[in-house]
Amino acid sequence: MIPLDPMLKARSVAIVGASERAGSVGDQTIRQLVSGGFSGDVFPINPRYESVHGIRALSSLDDLAGPVDLAVLAVANERLESEMERAMALGSRSVAIFASCHGQSASGIPLRDRLRALADGAGAPICGGNGMGFLNVEDRIRICGFYQPPDLQPGGVAFLSHSGSLFSAMLHNRRGIRYNVVVSTGLEINTSMDAYMKWALELESTRVLALFLETIRNPDGFRNALAEAERRDVPVVALKVGASSRGRQAVLTHSEGLAGDDAVYEALFEAHGVHRVWCMDEMADTVELFSAGRRATAPGLGAAHDSGGERALLIDTADRVGVPLPEVSRATTERLSAVLDPGLEAANPVDAWGTGRDAEEVFVESMLALAGDPAIGAVVFCVDLTPEERPDDAYSSAAFRVAEGTAKPVAVLANLATTVDPIQASRLREAGIPVLEGTETALRALRHLLDRHIRSEQPPMAPRLSDAAPQTRPDIDGEAGALALLAAYGIPTPVVEMADDVESIAETASRIGFPVVLKTGESIDHKTEAGGVVLGLEDESDLLAAYRDMAARLGPRALISEQVAGGVEIGLGMISDEQFGPVVIVSAGGTMIEVMADRVALLPPVDRSRALAALDKLRLRPVLDGARGSAPADLDALADVISRFSELALDSAGVFRAIDVNPVIAGPTGAVAVDALMKRR
Repeated sequence: MIPLDPMLKARSVAIVGASERAGSVGDQTIRQLVSGGFSGDVFPINPRYESVHGIRALSSLDDLAGPVDLAVLAVANERLESEMERAMALGSRSVAIFASCHGQSASGIPLRDRLRALADGAGAPICGGNGMGFLNVEDRIRICGFYQPPDLQPGGVAFLSHSGSLFSAMLHNRRGIRYNVVVSTGLEINTSMDAYMKWALELESTRVLALFLETIRNPDGFRNALAEAERRDVPVVALKVGASSRGRQAVLTHSEGLAGDDAVYEALFEAHGVHRVWCMDEMADTVELFSAGRRATAPGLGAAHDSGGERALLIDTADRVGVPLPEVSRATTERLSAVLDPGLEAANPVDAWGTGRDAEEVFVESMLALAGDPAIGAVVFCVDLTPEERPDDAYSSAAFRVAEGTAKPVAVLANLATTVDPIQASRLREAGIPVLEGTETALRALRHLLDRHIRSEQPPMAPRLSDAAPQTRPDIDGEAGALALLAAYGIPTPVVEMADDVESIAETASRIGFPVVLKTGESIDHKTEAGGVVLGLEDESDLLAAYRDMAARLGPRALISEQVAGGVEIGLGMISDEQFGPVVIVSAGGTMIEVMADRVALLPPVDRSRALAALDKLRLRPVLDGARGSAPADLDALADVISRFSELALDSAGVFRAIDVNPVIAGPTGAVAVDALMKRR
């Protein structure tokens, strides 16, 4: 990896295209650098000026006495290559480019490729192009051709973005989020996101790593960086665009990279504990919450309100986004009852507003009671923080006292962002108390905080269930061969035999024992849709009638299987991704698998505990516990099947591009894979 210190910690900077023309990139670049407090050497390069903003200018990079750490090429595309050649000939250790880098030479080689070749040959990293540069806030190095706030204070958040606009938006946040480094990575000509991630993780100040992602150009490096964040216990908050088909096309157009199948990113983030957010407001709430530093100590949230209606709103929203609001202990209930006005329910969440008498004391004691409950991992004070006539008498003082009285995370949740009083919010944030803006994004941020606790309690990955891959693979000839391979990995399957005429059909069914299932043995991927599956054939007469009909329509080859007792249908799949390798899909199964779209994606291997956690994320999870009087499914057996399938997926990604096991019948006495399709590479 090319070292990034010469770029991100540069002590000498040459700015090609430095200017005093108001509004130009060259003007903003030198003004940002100097006004930001840079204490190193600055060399404006522009033959039109004798000095730029009071600093002596040079006509060309050739006039420099020696190499610089960073050459900023604040020029148009048509000048980039010639200036890059000069910078590399001078020995410049790194380069920053703002222009789009679009263009070709007579040879047809794209401009960005020519720039990459020049920089790679000199071992120099490039920031950009088609980006806005970077700010190393803690070292006062601003390399940006666009106006940014002058009063940025250093903090613990590293924000890396494929979007230049969001790079700027996060710097302009009014929430007091403080950064150590912010990078607009742009086209990543020879320096990709993972390199910046690893550099940021080496900073002692980094407490949160926030990412806006369009694509991943170095998959192995990206996974290694995520693993390093796990090792250092640094939360990674990521907003990945391109989940929809139109979104993927927008990414292709904008970044000239592949967004990839979103299920792959879902699996990748799950494997490495990345906190995926879906909008920038959720990003801001989550980053602010994590940067406060306190960690949840249990998986449940405690909440105190000054409104019965907003209490109900929080309960509804928490249920929708998956935030647990646990019942509290008897001791906590008694403590709440002792302080609440008559008629208020001593429960979590608590509406603590009564007559208004001693309101601050009531709120403080209510929240401390919740914080003292073992089921509560974090406490949130749900008040709107509207401006008050006397701000010192507002709710913020109650939040200060609660934060001082517990080591658990304490935050203020304002339901409507546009009503938040900046005076109160600023006081709270200066004291290290996050102010979350908006009911849903706040609860999603709190869910990330609670999820991190749940993950921290997860045991280490268990050893493989299969001691090793089978020494010999069964011959994969259609469904029978696919089921045989599943059985070789210890996955229960029904007895299955092939037949291709009436006599052998009858003999096979008699040997297996009725009832049986008849399936076409012809090369048809989706047999059910083609009318190639008949279930529950009770006797030879029904079987032969069904076979004659199927053979006439689809062909004589058939498969006879024992009938598996009913249960919940689960789908298992494997896709082999070009970037990240095999991905396992656990989903609702059966004929509605595509329509339901109820699925979880995982990177193999997956042990039993992680398989059970994946099942908990499915919408059909309550059905597995038994519905309408049916017996609950054997979850341990189903988790065992998922784990064994993940081992098959890991071993077989080089052989198969896709595997489809649908359905797995999960019943009260076990889980059986009854149908399988495997597509070779």
